[in-house]
Amino acid sequence: MPKSKRLMELMMTVNRKRRFKVQELADEFGVSTRTILRDLQELSELGVPLYSEVGPHGGYQVLRERVLPPIAFTEEEAVAMFFAVHALRHYSSLPFEAESVSALNKFYLHMPGDVRDRIDSMKNRVDFITPTRRGDAPCLSVLLDAAVHQKILDIAYETKDSEAGCRKIQPVCIYAHNGLWYCTAYCFLRDGFRVFRCDRIRTAAEDTSGTVKRDLGDIRLSRKEAIMPDDPVRLRVELSRAGVQRCEGELWLAPMMKIREDGSGSIDADVSRGDLVFYTEFLIGLGFEAVLEGPEELRDAIKDRLTGLLERYC
Repeated sequence: MPKSKRLMELMMTVNRKRRFKVQELADEFGVSTRTILRDLQELSELGVPLYSEVGPHGGYQVLRERVLPPIAFTEEEAVAMFFAVHALRHYSSLPFEAESVSALNKFYLHMPGDVRDRIDSMKNRVDFITPTRRGDAPCLSVLLDAAVHQKILDIAYETKDSEAGCRKIQPVCIYAHNGLWYCTAYCFLRDGFRVFRCDRIRTAAEDTSGTVKRDLGDIRLSRKEAIMPDDPVRLRVELSRAGVQRCEGELWLAPMMKIREDGSGSIDADVSRGDLVFYTEFLIGLGFEAVLEGPEELRDAIKDRLTGLLERYC
């Protein structure tokens, strides 16, 4: 086997194994241990972060921040990858902000000149617009790590009406929508699932109190699957075609809608009574494109709100 091919396969092998002994590799590649040691030295010089341990149970291991083996992309794949990462620039915060910038720079600089020219000509011709928000979300990476490894976090959380208060949560997922980041999590204070605005989470640290974590491995990204309404009331709304189109842009609302063949639709689902204040404002914003059928208390809240608004302009 040519040395260049052996080094490439060796790089992929050590990344896959993470922990190994020189003799294992020598047997696998059919070369001497001296040859493997020289190859490992070359990989280390190329940037593969290898760490050696001495003793009877020693060997080599690849550190966590390991270098992945080269991947061959077609020109179309390279352009698609570039713009997929390039679109993230509209977010003021990312769970992997520095890494995405570094990856994009590496990707761009190592492309052939004609491919770079093609990308440059496309930058002002295609974009994925996301509203730019003023607030940052400093704890995204901590929240994502907790969701992946099912950790409990102590957070300082600001609501719209009060200063930051302490919460103990176990994140399920984070997701971005309309320029904002959200975290679906089990809240130990409320004893149920809640969705938190990530820009309102000012601090987050792993809990050390010994609280028993919940088994959330079967709960996925879907907010609809994760959250059951507290003190539920039945929301029933008829929507025009324009109303459906406006509601489809709301990630949280789309799963609740039933759309007819003519493009109109309806909402018939349980919602939390505590969210009726939010639905009051939302349905007023839909104007003539929505007709509320229930609950009656929401109808009364809309009437009161509109009466107050009318008095302001009389």
